Amino acid sequence: MLIPLAEQLRPGSLDDYLGQEHLIGKGAILQRAIESGNVPSMILWGSPGVGKTTLAYIISQQLNRTFYTLSAVSSGVKEVRDVIAKARESGDSPFLFIDEIHRFSKSQQDALLGAVEKGVVTFIGATTENPSFEVISPLLSRCQIYILKPLEESHLLLLMEQGRIRLENNLKVNIDIKEPEAILRISGGDARKLLNALELIVTTELKQGSPVTITNEKTIRIIQQNLAMYDKTGEMHYDIISAFIKSMRGSDPNAAVYWLARMIQAGEDPKFIARRMLILASEDIGNANPNALLLATTCFQAVDVIGYPECDLILSQTAIYLACSVKSNASYLAIRNAQKSFREAGDQPVPLHLRNAPTSLMKKIGYGKDYKYAHDFDNNFVELEFLPEKIRGTKFYDPQINPRENEIRERLKSLWKDKYKY
Repeated sequence: MLIPLAEQLRPGSLDDYLGQEHLIGKGAILQRAIESGNVPSMILWGSPGVGKTTLAYIISQQLNRTFYTLSAVSSGVKEVRDVIAKARESGDSPFLFIDEIHRFSKSQQDALLGAVEKGVVTFIGATTENPSFEVISPLLSRCQIYILKPLEESHLLLLMEQGRIRLENNLKVNIDIKEPEAILRISGGDARKLLNALELIVTTELKQGSPVTITNEKTIRIIQQNLAMYDKTGEMHYDIISAFIKSMRGSDPNAAVYWLARMIQAGEDPKFIARRMLILASEDIGNANPNALLLATTCFQAVDVIGYPECDLILSQTAIYLACSVKSNASYLAIRNAQKSFREAGDQPVPLHLRNAPTSLMKKIGYGKDYKYAHDFDNNFVELEFLPEKIRGTKFYDPQINPRENEIRERLKSLWKDKYKY
């Protein structure tokens, strides 16, 4: 049986590993830990295909220690305890790698605590989900969190070239990647997806004779025709959640509930679905309908308590409500604009009249002077400058056109007149 291209090209050392220079580049934090031989228990958090499993394996090889691997999808407390028992017998604190640690229940994660705390094993967990939500606090406190960044285009192009050379050698065929853009786009920064796509395109085109020339049109056509083969998990996890979110953002409740049904049928974690709806409620609806965030929050809390199968009704109600709601991304744009302003203008000083003055010296030098307490004035408002001098008058929040935000705009306009051009 031919080994998949992604597995053939899996790096065996840090020298061959692509990306994550902030962690394993010269002088980086994880590189220093590996060189010292004192690697802590850790959680590797990053999107699919950025090299979490590979990095864990390379660390164990670099330190010449036993490497046990479990998947949270197919393993439970029994398997964890078996590994811990073997580790106690060996006495060399082997690595225990658990993929998709976010799928472990609280009791399953609890089974790890004693062994991690006493150093019986050096634990490495991999997750695509925010560990703050998915990993219990006692385990989280015993681990370092390392965030793996998406691979950059330069990394993916280099990987594509490595894949091309390997396929040419394996298949004895000339391969010309004339247009790489579609493969890059389809991969979504996932190295495994990129190599799966490249391999599928080449092996499909071989049937037509050689040499093989890869174009964007050819890439899209072949991938669409062979979607089940291309998606090795068969669940298309990230593609489906993307379709779900975009359907709600696009105000199509029918599509939203269809993609929701697909995820439920595949056994997707209901908290994962609910958390995505929480984000959408703020990012894509915001103050156009504040009730959306309240309902999404209630949904998240309810599915955590109820679980499957009954929570599918709660997920459905919430998804339909969010899809049907009026939309606005004004709050999202406001914080992004404010963050951009901070990056460009730097750390601007807080105006003196807004500063706290807990001591007499601070009062003497002007801290808090001329501050006006809004509730002492009509309508609980008084015009005052709240931004630093350099960015005075900058409008970050721009209400969009919908009934609720129209009201907000009119109120801001009446309060601030021409100051923010509402």
